[in-house]
Amino acid sequence: RMGAPMDARAADAWNADLLSAVDARDADRFVAFLTDDGKFTYANAPAVVGRAAVRTAVDAFFALVRSLEHTPRHVWTVPGHVVVEGTVRYVRHDGREVTLPFVNVLALAGDRIADYRIYIDGAPLFVP
Repeated sequence: RMGAPMDARAADAWNADLLSAVDARDADRFVAFLTDDGKFTYANAPAVVGRAAVRTAVDAFFALVRSLEHTPRHVWTVPGHVVVEGTVRYVRHDGREVTLPFVNVLALAGDRIADYRIYIDGAPLFVP
């Protein structure tokens, strides 16, 4: 995992590991990155708090899509935070692909994420 402070190469590798858990739709591996009482917010949805609740929420989201693949463009570190900007390509169950820009703001507590915020307009994903 990640020590403090992280250099750019370490941040890129850590973020790649985090996003690979998401892209694998592995909720257990994903929540292992969070603190026990970690907070997770997707777009304008209400925040979900705690590993068990986050696991349930992300499993429900994963069920809505056939697959997803993140392409980070930039990863920045500032004390106590990692910020990631990129695109995510979703494949819906009907086969349609939707690629959207995102920014993740990750507030850290030690080597875990205490507050995971995803800034994205997910509406195009759900257009019939």
